[in-house]
Amino acid sequence: MTETQTKTSSPEIRVAAGAMDGLREDLFRHVFAYRPLPPLSPEGRFIRRLPDGLKRAVVWTPHALVLGAALIVLAAGMANWHFRFLMGFVPAIAVAMTLVRPVAAFWGSMLAAIFCAILGSEGLWGPSAFIAQVVVMVVVAARTRPRTAVWMWTLTLLFGLLLGGGDPSNTASLATLSAFALLVVALVHIRRDAAQEVREAEREVTVQRTVTAVERDRRTLLEERTTIARELHDVVAHHMSVVAIQAEAAPYRVENPPPELEQAFVTIRENAVAALTELRRVLGVVRAEDYEAPDAPQPTLAVLDGLLDNVRETGLETEKVITGAVRELPQGVELSAYRIIQEALSNTLRHAPGATARVEIAYVLGGIGLRIVNGPPRGLVKPSPGAGHGITGMRERVAMLNGAMTAAAAEDGGYEVAVFLPVPPAESEPDERDERGERDGRGDRGDRGAVAETLVIERDGGA
Repeated sequence: MTETQTKTSSPEIRVAAGAMDGLREDLFRHVFAYRPLPPLSPEGRFIRRLPDGLKRAVVWTPHALVLGAALIVLAAGMANWHFRFLMGFVPAIAVAMTLVRPVAAFWGSMLAAIFCAILGSEGLWGPSAFIAQVVVMVVVAARTRPRTAVWMWTLTLLFGLLLGGGDPSNTASLATLSAFALLVVALVHIRRDAAQEVREAEREVTVQRTVTAVERDRRTLLEERTTIARELHDVVAHHMSVVAIQAEAAPYRVENPPPELEQAFVTIRENAVAALTELRRVLGVVRAEDYEAPDAPQPTLAVLDGLLDNVRETGLETEKVITGAVRELPQGVELSAYRIIQEALSNTLRHAPGATARVEIAYVLGGIGLRIVNGPPRGLVKPSPGAGHGITGMRERVAMLNGAMTAAAAEDGGYEVAVFLPVPPAESEPDERDERGERDGRGDRGDRGAVAETLVIERDGGA
């Protein structure tokens, strides 16, 4: 029956056609295919606990059982008074064949039954043929699949009813015994396949979780880098705008400046504007289409008290301790320090409700040190689960500034974040040139410089 006819026929015909295809696939195609029985895995649940010497022998247990069954068949045939050797040897060959050619062994056992029925006087299913048929069906069913067991049992029943003669009792006994044996094999087969599917599903879930965790960390890292790039864009663009404005206004602060000086300031102005344009072009792509730059300036440590007041309103008792000489740091360092403290306090609110926090800021010669520590959670509010994005973002900011960071649980059940952000001495020293410039009177040119600065700011629109 062609595939088109099968699709257009009734469901009963399709079921019958599928059954016949299954019969041909299981017992007629590749009858003499060479499929040797492999040894057991030495990494099995029980075998791996055995000594190495015993393990090498135990892995061949299935082969020993099959050959033992073949010897039993041979002994049953030798009990016959007529042609005792052939009555046992021929069925035993069919049993041994299940180790290398299982499908051929099934057909061979049926031929061996006919051979023994012709030579003997005990009918189709003599002792040796009976035992051989049951053993062969069990081994072949264990080596193939449950559907093959159904086909073998059905063909054996029909074979016994057609050739068994007038006494079907042996065929009934064989069918009953083999049905129970094949049912046990099928149940073991199904359970093993189900366990294997569960293991494969667990392995796939583990792989997917690993991939998901890696992708989540990567996405978190990219999002944090995008945020940092936005903030750097604002910070650097501000300073570049100041350079451009100062270069524009500088000639007005000098009385009768030489042409070379004016040209130098023009060049500085042009380069600053060009750099600012390129900066906006490169870093501006990280902004989302709906992203709007905040109107307020980027936060620094000078406004840290406002952040602490906000977290205190949520119920987190926070203490701030500052050591060292407070000084103004580069804006990128100030911004990163503020964000790190902000994220550490946010983690405390999520993971340690009811706890107290302490923020320590140490101004040292080579940079600034931060330590944010909180106690264990207290109260009835349960901690909120997190994905670890906050720690990833803090590490990214610290790495950007070539700093150092540690984050670990404290001995009392709380959590501690310690950060050091280096600041080169040249950047941390205050620049007094602007103060000296303000003290130097420029008269009318100073007024014109202020006017020029105002005009440039209004023209550029800020960073």
